[in-house]
Amino acid sequence: MRRIAVINQKGGVGKTTTTVNLAAALAAAGQRVCVIDLDPQAHASTHLGVEPDGTLPSVYDVLVSNKPVAAVRKQIEENLWLVPSDINLAAAEVELAGIVGREVILREALAQDVGGTGIPACAADPAQARMPVPPQLEPFDFILTDCGPSLGVLTLNALAASDEVFIPLQPHFLALHGLGKLLETTALVSRRINPGLKVGGVVICLYDSGTKLAQEVVTDLKGFLEKSRSTNTPWSAARVFETKIRRNVKLAECPSFGKSIFGYAPKSPGAADYAALAAEVLGDTGTIVGPVKVNIPVRQNRLEKAAV
Repeated sequence: MRRIAVINQKGGVGKTTTTVNLAAALAAAGQRVCVIDLDPQAHASTHLGVEPDGTLPSVYDVLVSNKPVAAVRKQIEENLWLVPSDINLAAAEVELAGIVGREVILREALAQDVGGTGIPACAADPAQARMPVPPQLEPFDFILTDCGPSLGVLTLNALAASDEVFIPLQPHFLALHGLGKLLETTALVSRRINPGLKVGGVVICLYDSGTKLAQEVVTDLKGFLEKSRSTNTPWSAARVFETKIRRNVKLAECPSFGKSIFGYAPKSPGAADYAALAAEVLGDTGTIVGPVKVNIPVRQNRLEKAAV
């Protein structure tokens, strides 16, 4: 099972769009996928057709009230499940402020989850023996966590509970400045909380191939990652995915219909891009031909200048 946190502390770069549509593409390819909405804005929940009105159990109950993940999870379609969020999650950081080990609550909840172990949590815990036993599921192939635009305790929970980090990035110069801080956070979490955490790759979103700036930023980013190959950092093996998510109005429209791009506009460029991205991700698991090799030029780049 691959556990992937989709994070970037900058808003509007395509985190939720990438989480939802990559998950839908993987599910369509036969993979069992669970999306965890760890953003108080609950955009991933809305995107998948679940109204975040605060009346249904959510990931907030998992973090604050020790509710089993299986009691919160909802099946959206074949091979695709969601652990929804709602506005109550905004209070979680304050409510968890005095809790020891608050950064690993989600990891511990997933370790007891039916989708992670094949054993219902209430059956494994005698204290919960009277709770209704949820239907037994096979383990998931992927868990994708959609994080909010911050580096607070919610994002730390996502990083502690994941093996990989995917970073959606808009190809603008200022986005590279924020990337440096994000990489520092993954290094800190890797040292202190989750030694197995690695940055899997960067997903270029809102890409316009007709602009010179977009091409330069991508080249600079590839150069920075190539120079990190021999370093002892979580991003030493990271790559820029060859698939770039182009600007496409259908990607902006589909959340209002509570559908992924494949349910809303399956023949759109956005659907083609996320299907291709899923093929690259699956390539890492050996499901299809191996991962696309990236030819990364080496030169001084904007990211290194920003870090000075």
